[in-house]
Amino acid sequence: MVPFVQEQAFLNVGTVLSFLRSLEQHLGARTDDGRTSIAIGVLDEDSSGDTIRLHKEEKNVLRYYLFEGSRYIWIERRQAYCKVSALDEGWTCTDIHLSRSGLSQQDCSTRKIYGPNLIDVPVKSYLQLLVDEVLNPFYIFQIFSIILWVCDTYYYYAACIFIISAISIWLSLHETRKQSVTLRNMVKMSISVKVHRGTGEAAEVSSLDLVPGDCISLPSEGFMVPCDAALLTGECMVNESMLTGESIPVMKTPLPSGPQATNTIYSPEEHKRHTLFCGTQVLQAKSYMGKEVLAVVTRTGFCTAKGDLISSILYPKPVSFRFYKDAVKFVLFLAVLALIGTTYSIVILIKNQVPLQQIIIRALDVITVIVPPALPAAMTVGTIYAQNRLKKQGIFCISPPRINLSGKIRLVCFDKTGTLTEEGLDVWGVVPLENNCFLPIIHEPRCLSDGPLLYLLATCHGVSLLREQPIGDPMDLKMMESTGWVRRGAELHAVQLFRTQVLAVMKPPPMEEQPHSMVIGILRRFPFSSSLQRMSVLVKLPGIATSEAYMKGAPEMVASLCRKETVPGDFSQLLRHYTTDGFRVLGLAYKTLSTVNTFEEAHQLSRDAVESGMTLLGFLVMRNFLKAESAPVIHLLRNANVRTVMVTGSWQSCFWDGDRRGQIWGRNHVVGSSGFCSQLCWLEQWGLGVLCLRVSSRSYCVGMCGDGANDCGALKAADAGIALSETEASVASPFTSRIANIECVPMVIREGRCSLVTSFGVFKYMALYSLVQFVSVLLLYTINTNMSDFQFLFFDLVITTTVAVLMGKTGPSKELGTKRPQGALISILVLGSLLLQTALLITVQVMSYFITVSQSWYVPLNSTVTAPQNLPNYENTVVFCISGFQYLILAVAMSKGYPFREPLYTNVPFLLVLLALFGLMIWLTLYPLGFMRAVLLLKDIDDMNFKLLLLGMATLNFFMAFMLEVGSCCLQVNTWLWGKGLPSLPHWYPTQSPLRR
Repeated sequence: MVPFVQEQAFLNVGTVLSFLRSLEQHLGARTDDGRTSIAIGVLDEDSSGDTIRLHKEEKNVLRYYLFEGSRYIWIERRQAYCKVSALDEGWTCTDIHLSRSGLSQQDCSTRKIYGPNLIDVPVKSYLQLLVDEVLNPFYIFQIFSIILWVCDTYYYYAACIFIISAISIWLSLHETRKQSVTLRNMVKMSISVKVHRGTGEAAEVSSLDLVPGDCISLPSEGFMVPCDAALLTGECMVNESMLTGESIPVMKTPLPSGPQATNTIYSPEEHKRHTLFCGTQVLQAKSYMGKEVLAVVTRTGFCTAKGDLISSILYPKPVSFRFYKDAVKFVLFLAVLALIGTTYSIVILIKNQVPLQQIIIRALDVITVIVPPALPAAMTVGTIYAQNRLKKQGIFCISPPRINLSGKIRLVCFDKTGTLTEEGLDVWGVVPLENNCFLPIIHEPRCLSDGPLLYLLATCHGVSLLREQPIGDPMDLKMMESTGWVRRGAELHAVQLFRTQVLAVMKPPPMEEQPHSMVIGILRRFPFSSSLQRMSVLVKLPGIATSEAYMKGAPEMVASLCRKETVPGDFSQLLRHYTTDGFRVLGLAYKTLSTVNTFEEAHQLSRDAVESGMTLLGFLVMRNFLKAESAPVIHLLRNANVRTVMVTGSWQSCFWDGDRRGQIWGRNHVVGSSGFCSQLCWLEQWGLGVLCLRVSSRSYCVGMCGDGANDCGALKAADAGIALSETEASVASPFTSRIANIECVPMVIREGRCSLVTSFGVFKYMALYSLVQFVSVLLLYTINTNMSDFQFLFFDLVITTTVAVLMGKTGPSKELGTKRPQGALISILVLGSLLLQTALLITVQVMSYFITVSQSWYVPLNSTVTAPQNLPNYENTVVFCISGFQYLILAVAMSKGYPFREPLYTNVPFLLVLLALFGLMIWLTLYPLGFMRAVLLLKDIDDMNFKLLLLGMATLNFFMAFMLEVGSCCLQVNTWLWGKGLPSLPHWYPTQSPLRR
């Protein structure tokens, strides 16, 4: 790629030097000879101060380009164009905290290299859209065809196609622009934001002017976040359903600071619990004792999380599916066939002494016959119908090609909590640990005596208050409610009580329930992390100089962070006892911190320092009920030989053996930490995406269903990711289901299979329709005649277009069978079916011609007269009648329902159209009226026996065409049964046979 200058800019001299110094601190971007090798920012031409002009030859000219909304700049040190967000990849958590003072006005101006904080959805004018549409190969071919038809005096046909194309273009332009305007209005956001400047002052600026490094204040009542920002102070309760599909609000805590954060590189993914993402709704922002809630802007525009979502909608990644590749190859094959037919027609026309001009026109006309320009549009019909049916069932898709891909799914991974099981957990009881021995389970935690175990259950959670109502993770809410304690905000009197600032206060139940309990102040939270498998809090008790740390999490992880002497020998045995009985178990631990007495000291500690050397307190045992729909759906998928795998971020303690009652998985579980398991799989959060990618790399189509909370990577990596969410679009996955259970999975698979089979059927029909017309034209060329203008119009518009549009309306089968549809067009079965059908239609047309010329009443054509002057004639009329039936016969044959679609008769509009068209063709064959005969230029044949013979040949053609399709399907079934299908419940991986065949 050749670097280019986007604009010749005027830059302030002082600004240039200041900006270079600031960037060099982050990138160290100096070459051996001392030259600066970083792209620099552009100032407006009316900027004040002395200016110098930088020409193309200078090293410090900004070179960038915009691609799919993102800005890419040239970084000489890397010798490549990089996304502008690469300039901040080296930021540490300490660097971000040092940005609390904000940028100076001068620094803010120089950082305009990032561009405006705007997710700009391009809305082209109608003229631009028209140019783009007309330049489409489809319309270029249409224009060529229309010109050719006019030259061949097919005026009516050319005029109709022109009008239809014009209407199609207008509708396409209108819909495209309407969608663009709607999307732009949805994502357009410009609000006033309070920004802190380096001078110590605060200013109200538009969110469009925000740049990375700006320090912003968050209003306490909440607002829509206009950029990605790292939280520095306070706490925020955020609704992230638009991005992740997770309906439960998420608590955001300040980014780690202090010595432990000096060398920690900031990552929005790793530090997502401390990052506010663009497009999410801050429900509540709480400050500490009147201080402002501050955040530093880290990403803007299309570099944000919301920008990724919009980019995935505007510029979806191409789906690598063999079906689409084979379709292109088949069109090329048709083009080669057109070349052969053109050569044949030229030879025949020369032999018939046709004028040169007519030879050229007729030869080119063969190309317009064999290569159907409507093929790409017709292939999407099934997908459009499937998308609409899914939408009616509450399942939304932002990537329609994924619908066809979902029809080939062989393996589905399920997240556990919230997907297979209910969101909420019920507390079954607490197993205390005293003197290194486990005591009997206590089913009522509020009956616990005062001490660390009770205090842990009351405080070690992320529950917050929103309008005086507790909100948070359902498990945390259940745990807190089981103690009877209630959360209160950090009132002013709390400082007097604890002699330090606190985040929140936990109050015990009435005195009669827990007479010796006291209020507890929460100093700091370390939020739950999927990768760490734990969370912890620092608390302060009134009148006590020390503080205590409480931790809960996966039992094995908690035990590994406890002192060995505090972990009893029967730890694993008791843990296994509860987990195999279907319970979810959490390990509980604590320790006293004598060196921490104040809020400030608590926030100077690192997480590793707090969560080490702890004392085990016992287990919290919770029941996680299976959703009522989960077991039937799993059984349905397994009976259909779709492999089902539960993937969870929990360890063995979170694997519940629901099948002790024979519900889902069976008793033979293979569970491991370093490999795959047959039916259950433990993976860390990052491993979910790796799982789907690795299985997909082995040519298996993989589905993933989750709530979007900790499984976003897997939902993106899967061939068909389904997020359970109330929103219509999610950055996490191509499918979003408002159905709050896994019933959506078989729906998507059934619609995918139906859509894929429909696409195959429509493709084969359009190809065979072209071949029918191709054979008819070449046959008539041989005897120096052709179809009439209105005959072409009748076949292409009245029959083919109507049939092609309606045949894709057939819905999916009610049952999910064990077989999967064919995934490749270039295969023996598909090509064999096409070749046999082609041979059949050629045979029938040629036989009809020879039977016609053998009749006693037949009058040969005048060889000196060419079409359309020699119309009507017997040959043309017979070919018209036979080929008209063939178009309808093929439509029926390619619409076979079982086993992936409903029967043809369920598609009422299609059935009515077929009956009407069959009746019309019978009428035109037996009793054509004078008007229709004159319009279509049909020869009046008086011999009724001959016309009945034509109907008999059409009937024979119908049965043979239908039997050919049934035979090819039976052959496919036998192939599947002989070992190329999925064996029943195999070991991992299911099979080694490629899926996308």
